[in-house]
Amino acid sequence: MKPLKSLADRATQLARLASAVGRPGRYTRPMNTNTVSAYGAVSATSPLTPLSIARRAVRDSDVQIDILYCGVCHSDLHQARDEWHSAAPTRYPCVPGHEIVGRVTAVGQIVTRFRVGDYACVGCMVYSCRSCPSCQSGLEQFRSSFATFTYNGEDKVLGGHTFGGYSRSIVVDEAFTLKLPDGLDPASSAPLLCAGITTYSP
Repeated sequence: MKPLKSLADRATQLARLASAVGRPGRYTRPMNTNTVSAYGAVSATSPLTPLSIARRAVRDSDVQIDILYCGVCHSDLHQARDEWHSAAPTRYPCVPGHEIVGRVTAVGQIVTRFRVGDYACVGCMVYSCRSCPSCQSGLEQFRSSFATFTYNGEDKVLGGHTFGGYSRSIVVDEAFTLKLPDGLDPASSAPLLCAGITTYSP
């Protein structure tokens, strides 16, 4: 990189960096990742097989979860088999699973609702712009351009596509991580991460 000639040059460089980092899909800074074991499909006709995927390192607002339970939804099968190709083509390898319950193993510096050891849950969304009217109203599922789904969505941080809960662990922004209420059985609660949301917002 050439030396900067003035404070104006430095300000321009910082503005470009802030713009790139601040917009979904424009994150260009190298990101540390961890390799995680998972089960996924490598084609529309293959069975689920063991494979390795990349999970991002914990950012300031992230929660890292060791997955204990993941429900099986009919949409996992449809997506793995690319049966929704006309509406949502499957990107392979496909690691399904959006009914996730696990234990928090790490939290970012500005996370306030979770501590290491807490139960945490993840449903069908892991990211949205948080600036449009739907997001501002807490209705990310009604975004015209869709939020980022837990699997087969566009990964706004690492690039490529997202991987779901048929895996050892997951890293999710705190805004899309839910607390498991006291007294609920974690294994029995996992399917609520799909059906509960569907019932709440048909």
